[in-house]
Amino acid sequence: MQISTYDPIYASDFKALNIEWLETFFYVEPYDNEVLSNPEKYIISKGGHIFFALIDGNVVGTVALMPMQEANVYELTKMAVNTTIRGKGIGQKLMAHCIAFAKAENAPKLVLYSNTLLENAIYIYKKWGFVEIPLETTSNYDRANIKMELILK
Repeated sequence: MQISTYDPIYASDFKALNIEWLETFFYVEPYDNEVLSNPEKYIISKGGHIFFALIDGNVVGTVALMPMQEANVYELTKMAVNTTIRGKGIGQKLMAHCIAFAKAENAPKLVLYSNTLLENAIYIYKKWGFVEIPLETTSNYDRANIKMELILK
């Protein structure tokens, strides 16, 4: 497996993997659809990054680091792995890559939004050192009921 940076040829994979994940656990919110349909506009052009896990040239997972308003802070978002190969550590490798990348960029922290129904995901975030912090009364995601951060420096 290799991890690749954003290339427009993978844009449809970015959307498809995330739509599948959202429809499995929740539903596709308008904000999700907008971002997933226009990743260059909402993520890349704003200084964000999208990474892809590739096996034999095929996209099997993805994740994004979206810049937040706080200087040099990224939101870890849009992580999804192909359903046929979940449980093989691909999400873990994407997480490790994002953390290493953010550290190399001198980001002070990573932030993520999730839902406590996703017990396995919350467990993994905690395993990587993320801690729960107060959730704003308004966020981009209706489904989010937990906010977490990982202090990097």
